[in-house]
Amino acid sequence: MAARIIRHADCRPMPWKNGGGVTTEILAWPSAAGLDAFDWRISMAQVAGGGPFSVFAGIDRTLTVLSGTMQLAAGDAAPVALSPQSQPYAFPGDVGTEAVLIDGPVLDFNVMTRRDRVSHAVERLEFSDPGEIALGQGISLVFVASGAARIGSEAVAAFDTLYSDDGPASLTVAPNGPVSLLKVSIRLI
Repeated sequence: MAARIIRHADCRPMPWKNGGGVTTEILAWPSAAGLDAFDWRISMAQVAGGGPFSVFAGIDRTLTVLSGTMQLAAGDAAPVALSPQSQPYAFPGDVGTEAVLIDGPVLDFNVMTRRDRVSHAVERLEFSDPGEIALGQGISLVFVASGAARIGSEAVAAFDTLYSDDGPASLTVAPNGPVSLLKVSIRLI
């Protein structure tokens, strides 16, 4: 199975919806959709200071911290501490969400899907030795959170992404030392 690689250097930075920071869009669908019209969107955000998150009506979100530590309070849920060791954290994008930074700036990875059309799951995978990643039906993305590896036939480094919509398969992972990956599965409802 062939996977398309999206190099971090080719991704476009843009302002947050609320103007409070900068996000780097990795991929969105439809590709020409704005911030209020996408079905799904994958991005990284640089969070320089605490404050409110942008509100996205009808959107489900999953946030994974890549560097730094933050406390996140989404709606009425109890605040959670998130760090690069935390599991991905899912929350509704249309509730008031506030972040408090613990140790300075934070870099995070975001997956957002339109609740009535698409669902998603994000899983953190760690490799020190060669292994495989199983991909299911629909769209699968593998984001390199840290480290470098050969995934399938592609050499990838931190913040590169592999994209596949070819159906069930698996990808081999040959790490160049410890590598942290985020596997994203996107399914139409």
